[in-house]
Amino acid sequence: MNIAHYFTFLRVFLIPFFPLVYLHREWFHLSFKAMPYVLILILLICEASDVIDGVLARKRKIVSDLGKIIDPMADVITHISVFFTFTQGLVDAPLLIVFILLYRELVISALRTLCALKGVALAAKKSGKIKAISQAVISFAIVIMLIPYSWGVISLEFLQTASLILLSVAAIYSALSAVDYFYANRRYLKEVVKKQE
Repeated sequence: MNIAHYFTFLRVFLIPFFPLVYLHREWFHLSFKAMPYVLILILLICEASDVIDGVLARKRKIVSDLGKIIDPMADVITHISVFFTFTQGLVDAPLLIVFILLYRELVISALRTLCALKGVALAAKKSGKIKAISQAVISFAIVIMLIPYSWGVISLEFLQTASLILLSVAAIYSALSAVDYFYANRRYLKEVVKKQE
């Protein structure tokens, strides 16, 4: 364990508070108008820890096999937790959209594991990083919309429609990035298939 790992685990342990605050703000004695700001703070800490652990790992040259595994895992846990939360409460997004996101992550993770067991390391793609950034931006955008909603500036219908559009964009790009990942690593995937024969 090095210092970068602690920042990675920070967001894993912090993100469960996101659905708790969103769905049960009364447990924390939060007003409806204060809730979005707390959610934004949680997201800020999670995303900042993601940046910090990467910077520390590269700057101090402490990039490790453990870090390569737990960092993307923490990203998935963070974003999927947030999107699953949005299927409840005010946003009330369709569960199917989140399943698309989850299915993509599970398939890619399974492929990486299978290839690693066969001695083939699949290259990460830029589209995957863009996917993570876009999911973070969309998470912030939806939470930020809760602020004008809490003040009565926008309607519930607008909040839900805009959130649906944003989440749909996330799902579509996630699916496209998976296709890009398969295509970019097709040679390695063929090698793994041949080893199975």
